Amino acid sequence: MSVDQLRVLVVDDEQELVDALVERLQLRGIEAEGVTTGSAALARLEAGGVDVVLLDVKMPAPGGLDVLRKVSERWPNVAAVLVTGHGSTQDAETGMRLGASEYIMKPFDIDALVGTMLKAADAKGAQSRD
Repeated sequence: MSVDQLRVLVVDDEQELVDALVERLQLRGIEAEGVTTGSAALARLEAGGVDVVLLDVKMPAPGGLDVLRKVSERWPNVAAVLVTGHGSTQDAETGMRLGASEYIMKPFDIDALVGTMLKAADAKGAQSRD
């Protein structure tokens, strides 16, 4: 999958971060949109057309790990990359056990993040467009 084929949903409870990240991804040719709640993320995923969910771990309910559980169950071809500013080994282990492709700490390098998302999408078989 190439960058211009990647469709990303950014999920974080900080609106400013969502807006900035969506803009930076779009400047790189990635189709990106963002939401600020786990409920909104699940509703958006219902509509289809997402290859990668960039998911903050620490959010008000439903939190990132709860959303990840649903993504793994309902949308197995959608890759999930967990991000957090409050990392813990337990969250990382739980996230990976629940099906996350990667667990990264904020702040992160945007180009490294793009590479991680491409790798995750390819591993999940996200090329099968819906």
